[in-house]
Amino acid sequence: MALMLDGCTPWPEDFVDRYWAAGHWRGHTLDNLLRGWALQYGTRTALVHGGTRITYAHLNRRVDRMAAGFRLRGLRPGQRVVVQLPNVPEFVLTVFALMRAGAVPVFCPVSHRADEVSHLVRVTEAGAYVGPSTYQGFDHTAMVADIASQGPFLRRVFTYEAPGTSSPYGGLTADASGCHYFPLGSIDAPPERALAQSADQVAFLLLSAGATGAPRLIPRTHNDYAYQARAAVELVSLTENDVYLAALPADFHFAFGCPGIVGTLSVGGTVVLADSPGPAECFPVIERERVTVTSLVPAAAQRWLDVLRTVQADLTSLRLVQIGGAPLPRATAERIGPEWGCRLQQVFGMPEGVLTLTRPGDPDETVLTTQGRPLSPDDEIRIVDVDGKDVPDGEPGELLARGPYTLRGYYRAPDHHARSFTTDGYFRTGERARRTPDGNVVVTGRLDVDCG
Repeated sequence: MALMLDGCTPWPEDFVDRYWAAGHWRGHTLDNLLRGWALQYGTRTALVHGGTRITYAHLNRRVDRMAAGFRLRGLRPGQRVVVQLPNVPEFVLTVFALMRAGAVPVFCPVSHRADEVSHLVRVTEAGAYVGPSTYQGFDHTAMVADIASQGPFLRRVFTYEAPGTSSPYGGLTADASGCHYFPLGSIDAPPERALAQSADQVAFLLLSAGATGAPRLIPRTHNDYAYQARAAVELVSLTENDVYLAALPADFHFAFGCPGIVGTLSVGGTVVLADSPGPAECFPVIERERVTVTSLVPAAAQRWLDVLRTVQADLTSLRLVQIGGAPLPRATAERIGPEWGCRLQQVFGMPEGVLTLTRPGDPDETVLTTQGRPLSPDDEIRIVDVDGKDVPDGEPGELLARGPYTLRGYYRAPDHHARSFTTDGYFRTGERARRTPDGNVVVTGRLDVDCG
């Protein structure tokens, strides 16, 4: 069985052998891949946020020093750390530094509040939290201090301050519950010898989307996520000349690795981090940085289309816009190419792993009306009826999937396993879909009953 974090379901051995033999899994941890990217693309710009520009060499050095700083402050290999940061370079730095320190980042949207964050802390037994001291008027430090006072797990909080600001908590270092506080900017120490880590281990935990109740945790391994990003890079022909705009939240799976941030860094491109997906934020950034690729949800795309009629904005650098996260109305899809002067790519993806995309060479009708075909040749897709039997092409049913980057079980959630997975390992997405005769998938929305 593949090595994984406790509370996770590994792929069966015969699937592990198949994915290794096919070359999908290659045994590299994501933080070690960053070392290689830094050597290859050292002086190129890796990250941009406002006036901040970070080269690949500088990114890797800061990750090295931050990882050593985290270890110096007591983070242990295998320890879970909730990461709740906005779209700032520190998100990328923190995630890679935690992985390099052997810890497991738990991605948490910055919009989540005490109920969701305390749930993540309890389920993962997170020993640390990284987030803003305050953000958009909300006091994250006070929230986390309250969570720490209620349980035995959270004992270290690393607070991010935007450049030019200072924490209202001043010199706070510890509270009555024994939780210690550190400015994230102070997490810096001389690099140490690299830890020996396995790419079969969990790299980070993502949150489920679309399910009712408390969010479920999705274990993503280094092997499976590196493969997903690499395959997506190849599919969209991403190169070092591309500039990817992370308009959606960086912790959102779509923006992080489809191919997103990880994929762009893997080819030496530039990742531009936007504070929000709104046109007022993104249009000037696209012009200034000559953005070539971005990812949006349909609602954001509609706002861009509506605003572009009333403002002067140069979007001519765009060559590809990915749309996913919800069904895209055909009327909206038909406007994107003509009005933005770029190619549309429809995407269906879930943090659990299953990913379908239209191809650059697909006929317009396919791009306008479907979410394309599975990313991997080893993706196995089924459309089934309520009895679990496969339906003919063109008939609606529930989308099931298994493959080299699709999970085999939620993290520490045995009660969900029987409802969310078939006995032979297919993930029940809970999405209503149909397959066209030429193999493309059309996803029409959630089923009435949540499979999880």
